[in-house]
Amino acid sequence: MRPQPLLAVHDVEASSQWYQHVLGLQSAHGGSAYERLKANGTLVLQLHDFDMEDHHGPVGDPDDRPYGNGVLVWFEVDDFDEIMARVDALKPEIVLPRHRNPPSGDSGPRHYECWVRDPDGYIVVSASPDGSAA
Repeated sequence: MRPQPLLAVHDVEASSQWYQHVLGLQSAHGGSAYERLKANGTLVLQLHDFDMEDHHGPVGDPDDRPYGNGVLVWFEVDDFDEIMARVDALKPEIVLPRHRNPPSGDSGPRHYECWVRDPDGYIVVSASPDGSAA
């Protein structure tokens, strides 16, 4: 099984560029209605325009905010420091800056995380691999 989350967004092309810039993803579809984003050839995220119904009907209600309330779009990344440099350059809203999880000790994932908001307000987490934090 491989998760392939789909987020409803207001501007597919702008959101695609944001995810490509921050996470280093590659476009595998492109367009203003729908996007498929890949990492190393594997689909990791889909973006869909709130207003495009296609054959399945709407995928979200653009007036029902906050988007993704209680859901974090979480990515384990091998290039955590590179992503942090791109986050510093882009300056998105930081929900939780770079931190160790847990703050100390040997329990839990023992990795680094950073939580930011994407252009639509979804919380996006970049996390280094488990066990990678000193």
